[in-house]
Amino acid sequence: MSVISEENVRGGSSVFKDISADDENLQPTEIESLCMNCFQNGTTRLLLTRIPFFKEVILSSFSCAACGWANTEIQSAGQIQEQGVCYTLRVRTKQDLNREVVKADSATTRIPELDFEIPPFTQKGSLSTVEGLLDRAVSGLEQEQPVRRAAEPALAQKIDQFILKLKKLKDVEQEFSLVIEDPSGNSFVENPSAPHRDEALTVTRFKRTVQQDVQLGIRADDDLEEEPAGSDLETMRNEVLVFNTNCPECGAPASTNMKLVNIPHFKEVIIMATNCDGCGHRTNEVKSGGATEELGTRISLHVTDPSDMTRDLLKSETCSVIIPELEFELGMAALGGKFTTLEGLLKDIKDLIVVKNPFVCGDSSTDDRVQKLAQFGEKIDKIVAGELKIHLILDDPAGNSYLQNVYAPEEDPEMTVEKYTRTFEQNEELGLNDMKTEGYQEEN
Repeated sequence: MSVISEENVRGGSSVFKDISADDENLQPTEIESLCMNCFQNGTTRLLLTRIPFFKEVILSSFSCAACGWANTEIQSAGQIQEQGVCYTLRVRTKQDLNREVVKADSATTRIPELDFEIPPFTQKGSLSTVEGLLDRAVSGLEQEQPVRRAAEPALAQKIDQFILKLKKLKDVEQEFSLVIEDPSGNSFVENPSAPHRDEALTVTRFKRTVQQDVQLGIRADDDLEEEPAGSDLETMRNEVLVFNTNCPECGAPASTNMKLVNIPHFKEVIIMATNCDGCGHRTNEVKSGGATEELGTRISLHVTDPSDMTRDLLKSETCSVIIPELEFELGMAALGGKFTTLEGLLKDIKDLIVVKNPFVCGDSSTDDRVQKLAQFGEKIDKIVAGELKIHLILDDPAGNSYLQNVYAPEEDPEMTVEKYTRTFEQNEELGLNDMKTEGYQEEN
């Protein structure tokens, strides 16, 4: 860690320049700062960059010419996400060791096969690879070994044996799992097959506990918000409620509009929209107005005509979108909850994968990757124009997604709706396994 000199933050000049991840000629910002090893002045370099298929981060690197000490750190340049994220990677080949990994300081790292865990807030955030994480773990364990060998030789011997097991993982003689669980949602593991599904990588989103909110500093106590009374719900059904908030982009005062809407042949949903007059940023989100259904829902539509693009569609935040013909799967929470049309959903998918994808510009781009993503975008355009017939599958284990049946109340010949029983893993992801709704008052 380094300490920035006080004279660098005084006066009229600003320490930090206006830097952007979109500037290909961007140079790091250099700041003279104090070395905590020899207490001479060294140099800290800051760079705002973007992780492909992820988000912007701040990389900081310190080096001291006097004693040669150096270190690097990474911090998220965005806000804490609405949900936590858990990445589970099955490391099968040595190529998997080269996957880029962003590990926030709030993340827990586990290797179940070795019963090994790095607790949160015990390491600084880092931008590395899977192999780099293993090397960092080995370095951390080796750091105090000379002292242990003198004071506790038996313990030091056990740690030496464990270090050998960690080092042997890099040979990938057997598969092992790497789990990174981050309640802030700001950690990341690279998917080299993007935009297609990665069979070796599982990504799940989860709601934070009260204790995790307290650890992240976004909650001061564990008081739970009371549910709105019946009269308040009636008001929500008849009026658009407006809440004052701040724009997530520029931080200026903005307003969020909320309205309960009844979708015919389905249920009530809550639509929230935020508009910022300062920077023009606009967001909209849909939440289910009802409880989690007893069964999950899988909706499959055979898109055969351009008129299908006008079908109303509700994608909840727990819904996955699958297009088998394109070998494409969009995981739950990737686009959040949306109430739109089929055309609107496809355009959002194209924007997410092609237009806003950092892989198509800058140092992260390669000709092969750009061409592959461009072809994917062309196929989406053909679907919207009715030139390519596909099957669109909405798979929602919570049962809160909907696709309009234009033949209602008769059956739609091009659409099938299947109800299914959730697996234990799906119930765990939705937080239903530990939920008790009967007899809880007796225990109190």
